[in-house]
This record gives sequence, C-alpha cells and structure tokens, in this order.
Amino acid sequence: MAKSSTAHQERLQRTRERDGSLAAVRGSAREAVSPDLDRLIHERIRLGIVSALAVNRSLTFNELKALLKTTDGNLSVHARRLEEADYIGCTKSFDGRLPKTEYRLTAAGRRALERYLNHMEALIRATREG
Repeated sequence: MAKSSTAHQERLQRTRERDGSLAAVRGSAREAVSPDLDRLIHERIRLGIVSALAVNRSLTFNELKALLKTTDGNLSVHARRLEEADYIGCTKSFDGRLPKTEYRLTAAGRRALERYLNHMEALIRATREG
C-alpha cells in the first residue's frame, strides 16, 4: 500500500476509535470513561499548535516557536507529525532572502480538534457527575 494511502487508513481507524469512545462517554456519565483521547493532539506542543492555529488564520514557524516557548527542533518534529496526519498545512516561501515557513489548520485538523475538545468536555462532565 502506498505511504499516503496507509496514512489515510490509519487516520480513518483513529477516527473510528475516537468516535466509538466518545459515544461510550456520552452514553452514561456513570459508566467507565474511555481514556482514548486523540494522542496526536493530546501532546502539549501539538495541542498548542492546533489551538493557536484554530484562532489564527496562519502562523509562521517563528511565531509558533515564540508562542509555545519551544526549540526549533521540538517545534519542527511536532509540526511534521501534525502535517503527516493532514491536521495542518505548511507553506514554505522566501521573504527576501530569508526562508519563511507558514502553517495553517486544515479542515481535518479543525474536525480533530473539535472531537478532542468534545471528548475532554465529556470527561470533565463525567468526572463532576461521578
């Protein structure tokens, strides 16, 4: 199977798993709540990236780095993981002679963030009602 097709199949599987666990959370707050969060987004730096891009049309690499207070290498690795999952898009250009990398949240990334936030809200409700 081609790399992009395999990645697509993995995304579909993660979506099915997340949707199933969220339904279990919604079913009954008193039942055991599934801990299956979207691990891709749940990691602190990646959650910061998608959250920042959700409220900004786009951000440059340097803007994200300053906002998240992280290193070049750390941001680069996490951004690449989100890009591979098609959660964010990356555009590279030049500003004069300086390279400029700009990120934006994709529709798939926005949906993934929405599912993640819904799941977290359900977990919070279940915890408070329990």
